[in-house]
Amino acid sequence: MQTRFKERGKVIDIVITALAVMLSVGTMLYGIFHYGLKDTWPELVLNIFYIACVVMIWMYFFNRLQAKQFNYWCTISVGITVMLRDILFPPQLAYHPISLACLTLSVALIILLTYFYARKDWKSYTKRNLWLICIIDMLIALLYNIDILLEPTDEFTAYLLTEIWIRPTITYGLVACFVAETKKSNK
Repeated sequence: MQTRFKERGKVIDIVITALAVMLSVGTMLYGIFHYGLKDTWPELVLNIFYIACVVMIWMYFFNRLQAKQFNYWCTISVGITVMLRDILFPPQLAYHPISLACLTLSVALIILLTYFYARKDWKSYTKRNLWLICIIDMLIALLYNIDILLEPTDEFTAYLLTEIWIRPTITYGLVACFVAETKKSNK
């Protein structure tokens, strides 16, 4: 099979992203089956979108998806997870300022994703703007992480800390793919 990326660094980025997400999703699926579907069904819904993103990353990596298809479906999948986890059904956080900051950053992330998706010539999107998507997603995860670590720990803490970092890992992989694509178009 022929891969889309020839540079060793890009191949390593994509492989590490896919392996990290598969390990994280596997951990979350174990948690869903361990704690029961009744309490953890929202995680299962999110994991479906995460798995879809990983499949699309692999399909894109092996030239099975065109850049526009990859852009469309991955942006939609990540946007849906942001809407579900952070805006429509946000987790109950102990600290209200952290909750407001997460909500504000989530809305900013949705706006960035919408702007990125809506661009007719999306390859003209700059690397700085692409990395901004990843940075905002990492800031959201960091704020959730801080809130969870400030609260008393329980049996769900390890699973929550794993679930929080799945989407930033996916956005890192997506940005790595898009940055490589914009480099190609600029040559």
